Amino acid sequence: MNPYKKELVYAYEDLDLVIKELEKCMAKCQVFALTGPLGAGKTTVIQNILYNCGVSVPITSPTFTYVNEYFNSQGERFFHFDLYRIKDVQQFQELGFDEYLYQPNSWAFIEWPEVIKRLLTHNVCYVSFDYHTESDKRVVKIEM
Repeated sequence: MNPYKKELVYAYEDLDLVIKELEKCMAKCQVFALTGPLGAGKTTVIQNILYNCGVSVPITSPTFTYVNEYFNSQGERFFHFDLYRIKDVQQFQELGFDEYLYQPNSWAFIEWPEVIKRLLTHNVCYVSFDYHTESDKRVVKIEM
């Protein structure tokens, strides 16, 4: 696979540009590893992607449950992980979450993936968010 890198600077009203770019990556990637500081937009982007993919139930952050599972009407499966409170890869595996990765007809969106990076072996899109020097903007870097 040819390396793909893209950087976008955007304001909230331009969020659709980021969403569309990440949706294109879904054809090649099953796992999306999202990094960045609190409040930089990780959860918002995941919510918008899942709604665009046909998930019709409310999409909430799995901060205390670690993972939420969603389906669309085509039977596609989406896992939304928040690993902020996971201590290490062993805890992730003991909870059985490694079995959720790379399931057929599914995508995993992982906030705070650093602790399990070694498990992300293929078909991964790395997405990093940060605040831009202009206070109302964000920067996102996409790499796969």
